[in-house]
Amino acid sequence: MKEINIRDLKENVLKMISDDWALLTAGNESGFNTMTVSWGGIGELWGKDVAFIFVRPQRYTKEFIDREKMMTLSFFSGEYKKELGFCGKKSGRDCDKMKETGFTPVFSDGTTYIKEASHVLILKTLAVTDITPDSFLDKTIDESCYPNKDYHKVYIAEIVKTLEK
Repeated sequence: MKEINIRDLKENVLKMISDDWALLTAGNESGFNTMTVSWGGIGELWGKDVAFIFVRPQRYTKEFIDREKMMTLSFFSGEYKKELGFCGKKSGRDCDKMKETGFTPVFSDGTTYIKEASHVLILKTLAVTDITPDSFLDKTIDESCYPNKDYHKVYIAEIVKTLEK
């Protein structure tokens, strides 16, 4: 992996997140977890390059994000959909996702990313807020996306490093 400036990324970020998916990983050598994400964004806020990440309260990875304040997004260009599907459906509380998928953790910058990724964003949490049902202007979102009322936390994280294979 080589470090690049996020502003020099040539790939379509919307495709990377929404179509190809990514793994959100937090923790370090003493313990970590990863989960699949397909919602999120990248932009500029408060004079910093940032990523916006959405995590439901029951997700095991959330415990690591809240404790460590560092996390990564690992992107795969679509070639690991089966493994990403597994990481989105299974909890790290119940299985070893690295063993089950064959992914390799890399410990760097106080966090963990996935070696097989084509691109990695190393992130530092700047702010956390809640999505609440009263914030929806389009009321169909609540029933279509939150039938269990498990509203996401929104993490705004500074992109501290961008890696490319």
